[in-house]
Amino acid sequence: MQFDLSPIDIVDDISKADFEKNYLNPRKPVIIKNMSKSWPAYEKWTLDYMKSVVGDQTVPLYDSSKADPSKPINASAAEMKFADYIELIRNTPTDLRIFLFDPIKHAPGLLDDYRAPKELMGGFLDSYPNMFFGGKGSVTFLHYDIDLAHIFHTHFNGRKHIILFDYKWKERLYQIPYATYALEDYDVEKPDFDKFPALKGVKGLEGFLEHGDTLFMPTGYWHWMKYLDGSFSISLRAWDKSWAVKAKSLYNLTLQRKFDDFMKANFREKYMSWKEKLAVKRANRALANKQPY
Repeated sequence: MQFDLSPIDIVDDISKADFEKNYLNPRKPVIIKNMSKSWPAYEKWTLDYMKSVVGDQTVPLYDSSKADPSKPINASAAEMKFADYIELIRNTPTDLRIFLFDPIKHAPGLLDDYRAPKELMGGFLDSYPNMFFGGKGSVTFLHYDIDLAHIFHTHFNGRKHIILFDYKWKERLYQIPYATYALEDYDVEKPDFDKFPALKGVKGLEGFLEHGDTLFMPTGYWHWMKYLDGSFSISLRAWDKSWAVKAKSLYNLTLQRKFDDFMKANFREKYMSWKEKLAVKRANRALANKQPY
């Protein structure tokens, strides 16, 4: 069985007026096919090119194992030379991923290869955006971004499967309390509705990114991503205009994160078990109350 998924809208190009009316203001995702075609990166950014400019750096790697309750959420599973990792994902299916790594700091010439879509909106945040790399079959677990930014996520060198959910479904998705990710015990591609009944009826969006495609993800959107080929992406982030969203972002990044790290460090498995039980309790309550309305 699968979630109730509709296709993500796809456009070749889009004007600022249409983007604001149809996607930014209603906070609706869209895939823009041609946005990156004017970038130097569209032709230059291959696995070989990234290897040539960043290859000597040692990078942290992350796998698909369930989070260790005694470690921070971003604790890595291993390390490897970037050049060796590129060869790994080029030739071998693997669940090892790179995220929250910034090749641009090590190769500042990459800054000239892409353009923030300021013709569509303002408020872009990062001077040095993060990039994400994955081998065939690797999966980014279901979560939403802690800073609640709007995201323009452009993919290179292969294909990526995307499943998205509006923020309003957070309790039905078994959100872990004091965190921005979901219970990791169900398969997003094939959820077990008998074991996790609150998932039944949750509505989402589905799409596939190819080389050069850009996904616009509005603030707070839950996302699950699977690399169908060894490939990589760059995310450009922009603030939402809402001061309420900015305040929630600040809370997430400071009070919530510090509290969660403190509790994990001091109570470990006991704290994680309590959080998972509370996630299930909240999901069942939301289902019983037919939330969200």
